[in-house]
Amino acid sequence: MPGNSPESAPQSLAHVASSFAAITAVSVRDPFRWLAMGLADLRAAPAASLFYGAAFALMGWAIVFFYGHAYSLTVGLMGGFMLLGPGLAMGLYALSRQREAGEVPRLRPSLTIWRANLSNLAIFALVTGVVFLVWARASLVAFAVFYSSGLPTAADFVRELLSFTNAEFVITYLLIGSCFAAFVFAISVVAVPLMLDRNTDAVSAMLLSIATVAKNPLPMLVWAGLIVALTGLGFATAFAGLVLTVPILGHATWHAYRAMIPPGKT
Repeated sequence: MPGNSPESAPQSLAHVASSFAAITAVSVRDPFRWLAMGLADLRAAPAASLFYGAAFALMGWAIVFFYGHAYSLTVGLMGGFMLLGPGLAMGLYALSRQREAGEVPRLRPSLTIWRANLSNLAIFALVTGVVFLVWARASLVAFAVFYSSGLPTAADFVRELLSFTNAEFVITYLLIGSCFAAFVFAISVVAVPLMLDRNTDAVSAMLLSIATVAKNPLPMLVWAGLIVALTGLGFATAFAGLVLTVPILGHATWHAYRAMIPPGKT
């Protein structure tokens, strides 16, 4: 596997170029099949899967508890919550891999799966962490520019999103958020499962993830829409829905990875 030194960048690009042909093209119906397989994994390991879902819900409640008084910051953190999700769901990928291997999915081994490729997972976490910090700053700037007379309350913010009473803010905020989300989605859609499954270096994993999106643009658009819809459902239920939606999405992400990068193809 390529290393992490500066000299490894050309090797990573060459590796991705040689692997592009091996990426499987999927159909726009496949994301729904991945969700069904994710639900099956949840049913096969309910306690372990729901543990991770509950952890995500607790994170959401903690954000509101500590930062609820500053709604602009809360919204930025919730957006960052989605940006960091692919890395935080590693344990769910491990449970799906255990089941795929014919093993009984167990929570304890999944808690330490990150040790298998710690250095490269740390690089990936650093990249997504920097994106999160930039997004948080951009979110605050957007609020400051469009609300010079004072920040909105939570009710005001939701009302404006639904009614478009402050169309300039809503359009700008959604465009900025979409750009950050699209970038993180592109570099992460298969990157973390790939690093866990094959000990791939971070640069190659992120580049191969981008190549996977490039080869499957429409299915990836559908997949991204499903992720946003289910995550949004979790948010809309005061984070309680994340207990179910996060495990389904996490397990489904593993099956998406397996569908687009089958074993032995790269």
